[in-house]
Amino acid sequence: MIRLLSTFVVLALSFPAFAGDWPQFRGPNSGGVAADATIPAKLKIEWSAPLPGRGLSSPIIVGEKVFLTCSSGPRQERLHLICFNAADGAKLWDRQLQATGRTMSHPKTAVAACTPCSDGEHVFALWSSNDLAAFDLEGNLLWVRGLTADYPNASNSLGMASSPIVVGQTVVAMIENDSESYSLGVDANTGRNLWKLDRPKAANWTSPVSWRAGASSTPVVVLQSSKGLLGVDASTGSQLWDYTEGASTMSSSVVADGVIYAPSNGITAISPQSNNAPPVQLWRSKQINPATISPIVLGGRLLSINGAGVIATADIKTGDNQWKLRLAGPFSGSPVGAGSRMIAVNEKGLVQVVDLAGAEGTVAGQFQLPLNGESKELVLCTPALNGHHVFVRADSALWCLGEE
Repeated sequence: MIRLLSTFVVLALSFPAFAGDWPQFRGPNSGGVAADATIPAKLKIEWSAPLPGRGLSSPIIVGEKVFLTCSSGPRQERLHLICFNAADGAKLWDRQLQATGRTMSHPKTAVAACTPCSDGEHVFALWSSNDLAAFDLEGNLLWVRGLTADYPNASNSLGMASSPIVVGQTVVAMIENDSESYSLGVDANTGRNLWKLDRPKAANWTSPVSWRAGASSTPVVVLQSSKGLLGVDASTGSQLWDYTEGASTMSSSVVADGVIYAPSNGITAISPQSNNAPPVQLWRSKQINPATISPIVLGGRLLSINGAGVIATADIKTGDNQWKLRLAGPFSGSPVGAGSRMIAVNEKGLVQVVDLAGAEGTVAGQFQLPLNGESKELVLCTPALNGHHVFVRADSALWCLGEE
């Protein structure tokens, strides 16, 4: 089902996101690393903004605006996309939709589990109810799809959580589950299907990433499932290459310098071929187990946090294991990094800054977020970076952290 708010919507979506933007889950190229950001060792709250409902989606930043989804109401049936001023946290607008699909989810998660994405001019938001909508940066609703009307059996017992990405003029959404499992390429201009792929029937909470053979090459969408990784043409859905050795359904892959580091049999580094031949395995480390946390690549290392809260590292060229460092866990959100520092926020709201400049990592600073004790809220989101600031959310509030 597609509802258009005008007789026809035609938008030019060729504008790139501004430099310094954090435009989707895990930021630029879904890598969890901001090239032009700085992570202070000592943090303080610059501002906080109250939120009207639940959510574990991450904030995204476009220019001077921060966008975040929430879900409110007795059944979390009210869907919010909220825009804040990045400088002071002032709420600029709050657009609300009514869920058309299932709003059931595990008590720990929420209907606002999927992080929105942006092309720098528009924001595309997906909720666990399989409602997908497009807005401009001023909050005007451009189109909305209730995907459950078209594909009524797509759901899982815990709730959906895969975050969309936008590649060129295609919004890619993975609606993968143990029933009616599929991935879509949606026209960013109109919300209509460009392609649909039937996918393995298994609950899957990973998010797509993009890969390209070279700087001038067309980006390829990488879909991850229990079967492995599939490279897909973003505009047509044509299947280009297939890695079939299995992969995680919780921890997403990360791409750096043309190499895909996949949570597969531990971590497997694979190099897709420009001629669409099967990807070449570069190395594999079964000693690194990312569990539910997505890894990052920073300073020539792959860094991954396991279920016990231990950072494990490997040389990205060889896969050789390096140092380990135990953090205070548990973690649901993934780490992010910039320069020679990494930041991880555990479920109890403890922000931990790790310095990576030495021979081994060290905890350079900690900061405790003021969580709501009465509701026993947790921090489940992945932080966002912008400039000298870190953005983190829980159910009750969005926080902007700056240098102490």
